[in-house]
Amino acid sequence: MRKTFVDPAAEFLPSCRRIFGDVRMLDGSRAVLVGDVKLSLEAGEKELWLIETHGVLEHRLTMVEVHDDVESALREAKELLGG
Repeated sequence: MRKTFVDPAAEFLPSCRRIFGDVRMLDGSRAVLVGDVKLSLEAGEKELWLIETHGVLEHRLTMVEVHDDVESALREAKELLGG
């Protein structure tokens, strides 16, 4: 029996670039900055948080669940951001 391990974080940055274009990587490979909104992959790569940033202050806007792949969650996040 073969087991396959999938790491959504490994595809996070390339997927962000495909969907949002040029993004700035933050916090290792699990967070990016898109304009003034930080997208953060949390809770064992099962939650994608959209966090509004104002200088050092952060305000969590909403969370998108990551089900099968991170790219579909990023597409949903883009829709929520109005893009």
